[in-house]
Amino acid sequence: MADPLFDISRTALVVIDLQKGIVGGKTEPHAAEVVVANAAALAGAFRSHGMPVFLVRVTPSADGRDGLKPVADAQPLAFPRTAGWAELVPELGPEPGDFLITKRQWGAFYGTELDLQLRRRGITTIVLCGISTNIGVESTARFAYEYGYQQIFVEDATAARSEEEHSFTMKTIFGRIGRVRKTEDVLKELRDVYAKVRTHFTQNL
Repeated sequence: MADPLFDISRTALVVIDLQKGIVGGKTEPHAAEVVVANAAALAGAFRSHGMPVFLVRVTPSADGRDGLKPVADAQPLAFPRTAGWAELVPELGPEPGDFLITKRQWGAFYGTELDLQLRRRGITTIVLCGISTNIGVESTARFAYEYGYQQIFVEDATAARSEEEHSFTMKTIFGRIGRVRKTEDVLKELRDVYAKVRTHFTQNL
């Protein structure tokens, strides 16, 4: 029998930057609406099983002074800021019991309470997805790896500005610091684990 993909009692979902201003841009190889739908399915499954869901958004503070200042000739933002830019998409909530993390930089760990809240709940594995693969998601993943977390990257609940950027990160970075899976792989794991729990409970009544 194959080893379980994760320990459900020590695993959390972390969703990166699925907010109105970002999902409105063009993404590849998965359209933003596909990424949102898959992330919402994951979030719903995690919630239904009492597993933590962390929803991360990025936005500057009111005065903008805690954001990074790019050099003068840097490439423009992939997703220009518009009204409501930082609001999470309604498909994700947040729902009661979710954790909302606001970050000011690319990664979700630096300058936030994400690591603290994960550790307080005994989380050792994170299931990671969102936009963009090679920016917010990758920056978060690199920190998570250095902090000692096991990671599962959901390939079809993640996207970037181009297919090349997405594929490079998935194959070159994520394959070295975690496991790459599809949405259905994670959902099936949850179904299988809880089916075993129900069977065990029934047999021991």
